[in-house]
Amino acid sequence: QVQLQESGPGLVKPSQTLSLTCRVSGGSITTSGYYWSWIRQPPGKGLEWMGAISNSGKTYYSPSLKSRTSISRDTSKNQFTLQLSSVTPEDTAVYYCARAQGSTSNSRRDYAGQGTQVTVSS
Repeated sequence: QVQLQESGPGLVKPSQTLSLTCRVSGGSITTSGYYWSWIRQPPGKGLEWMGAISNSGKTYYSPSLKSRTSISRDTSKNQFTLQLSSVTPEDTAVYYCARAQGSTSNSRRDYAGQGTQVTVSS
């Protein structure tokens, strides 16, 4: 069974860069057909797809976040990373990593981490 675990700082100051890592076990991030995604849920709001990285390393981003988002991977550690720059309090959310079967916001996701709370505050 695939397991995903998010890690990173729970508190980030405004204007800084948020960086989260998702460690994957039980499956390889280079397996064909899967896309490794980041999703977030601000308080009181719905899920927002942020972007994904494919098994070959190609990246896909939400148009609304593309200018501030970067997703990368370390295949030797079987993990992938989210960086979100110039954060504001509106970026406060629970951040999830997930495995999806496509590269869009509507793609089916079959495994996800438990989520990690990130608060943007000075």
